[in-house]
Amino acid sequence: MRILFLGDIVGKSGRTAVKKYVSESKARLKIDCVIANGENSSHGFGIRASICEQLFEAGVDVITLGNHSFDQKGDIQIFDSERRLIRPLNYPRNTPGHGFCIHSVPRLGKKILVINVIGRIFMELNDDPFQCLEDLLKIYRIGYNVDAIAVDIHAEATSEKIAFARYFDGRVSFFAGTHTHVPTADAQIFRGGTGFLADAGMCGDYDSIIGMEYGTSVCRFVDKLNMYSRMVPASGNAAVCGAMFEIDDKTGLCIGICPIRSGGLLIEQKEYDAKLNIVE
Repeated sequence: MRILFLGDIVGKSGRTAVKKYVSESKARLKIDCVIANGENSSHGFGIRASICEQLFEAGVDVITLGNHSFDQKGDIQIFDSERRLIRPLNYPRNTPGHGFCIHSVPRLGKKILVINVIGRIFMELNDDPFQCLEDLLKIYRIGYNVDAIAVDIHAEATSEKIAFARYFDGRVSFFAGTHTHVPTADAQIFRGGTGFLADAGMCGDYDSIIGMEYGTSVCRFVDKLNMYSRMVPASGNAAVCGAMFEIDDKTGLCIGICPIRSGGLLIEQKEYDAKLNIVE
């Protein structure tokens, strides 16, 4: 089973690139499920119902979120009505929406549990993500009532992401990190069979500062008077970043990870491999 995970979609350029990539690649690469983080998809802050529909129509199966989940106040109702849109599991109990969903793959007769959690280091105070996931995994288990478990861990600190994944090694198919908008080079499979990538990167214009126009962003660092000026997403040619996780149909654990960097300013994965003579 192949699961494509895409990092934070930033603004219109990111949405355009993701829709094009998923539409062209889902069938060609025989992808069984597409998960994408959409917390920055609406002009860099939050998500709207119309954007959800656009991404679903393009072939995204599940949209995860993060600390900007509810920035678009006008579309709060979608969180209760659309199960394919999930916010962090460890938000306070009365928060609208759901922290997980089950995606069915009829072609394979498989069920994938997709979970979204948010970290606590350098982030706002939320419930304990370790305990929240522990409680959920008492209900859902690979090989019992689901065939794979995918987790988007939306966190600032790399150490927290790694500790989280190590703690649940062997009980989750893979952990993909989001939030920092910079793709990491640490894709690996832990001893227990859980795949891990500290950050999937950003689907957006990298001629920017983590997706935002750099003029305003730089001013926020060097001029106290401009620190609260409104940031605007960069609108140039966007890169699509993420990873393909190969899941063993028998064990539900990870057997392969293929990082994805396509389009935009970043050196594409295939170009990087070619320069190192990994492929001819």
